[in-house]
Amino acid sequence: MTLAELHQLLTVAVTGLADARAHSERATSLLGEARQALVDAQAKADPWLPSQYAQAGEGLDQLLVRLSAAEDLVSGYRSRL
Repeated sequence: MTLAELHQLLTVAVTGLADARAHSERATSLLGEARQALVDAQAKADPWLPSQYAQAGEGLDQLLVRLSAAEDLVSGYRSRL
């Protein structure tokens, strides 16, 4: 594998990670919209939210951290080539 091919593959990887980040950020936004819809529908001081809501939010936060770390690693590796 040539250096140019490696650069090209790393560029594809960075693009894929950026796409995954965008999808994850959109999922986080949709989760927030779902929460607001539940709260608005119930219109009470202490609205009920499914237990999975918190788990989903935490999972998305962890995914975004991991994607960011992966992007940093691949970008750093690519810049050192």
